Amino acid sequence: MWIGQEPEPISIHPTAIISSKVELGQDIHIGPYTIIEDDVKIGNGTSIGNHNTICSGTTIGKDCLISHNTSIGEAPQDLKYEGEKTLTFIGDNVLIRESVTINRGTSAFGKTIIGNNVLLMASVHIGHDCIVGENTIMANLTTLGGHVEIGDWVNLGGGVLVHQFVKIGTQSMIGGGFRAVQDVPPFIIAGGEPLRFVGINKIGLKRRGFSKEVRSLIKKAYRTYFISKLNRGEAIIKIKSELSNTKEIQKIIEFIENSDRGII
Repeated sequence: MWIGQEPEPISIHPTAIISSKVELGQDIHIGPYTIIEDDVKIGNGTSIGNHNTICSGTTIGKDCLISHNTSIGEAPQDLKYEGEKTLTFIGDNVLIRESVTINRGTSAFGKTIIGNNVLLMASVHIGHDCIVGENTIMANLTTLGGHVEIGDWVNLGGGVLVHQFVKIGTQSMIGGGFRAVQDVPPFIIAGGEPLRFVGINKIGLKRRGFSKEVRSLIKKAYRTYFISKLNRGEAIIKIKSELSNTKEIQKIIEFIENSDRGII
């Protein structure tokens, strides 16, 4: 099925197996031995390489590049999954490299979501019911358990392991090889074993237009929360009373107060 009135040529290798119930946009490339199941939608300008499997219920946006040997939208690795119809959504301009695996949702949330402009490097795994925010980078071998929520502009180093139900706040970064079993608040760099606060994500925030004054406030908030001799309840009270007049500080407070697994 075509999307649009005047489709550009589509390149499909003769060895690819494409369901008749797939919706293909314009200017699509599909490489050898790729399988695309029923009820898949693929947006304009997307290119899919060799030996990929795109499973039923998957929607892929426009201008995406999917490399080779990936599995997208396969059934969850969850013993509670009973074959219910669930979905996978991939945004626009997403780059998915070799051997990435993405599982669709379960009845708990119903879908797995990858935002726009995301880079998933080789052998990344994204479990069922995850939400990955826009402009996120996940380096090689990074693994997300089920129900993980990743904010926008997050950077996860190679081999990072994220426990199920953990939340990673916007603009944060986790160094390669570490594991997150509790929530990582926004705007920080985390590393070590067990994972701990290393500092604010100064370079990333500067690149994305956060002023020196705002960066200084964020740094002061986290020094109060992580480094001062106050307990964490007292630290939040102090942050609220002294620093809570900016949207960034409000975001920090909201994230911490809404944490279910606790903060690193």
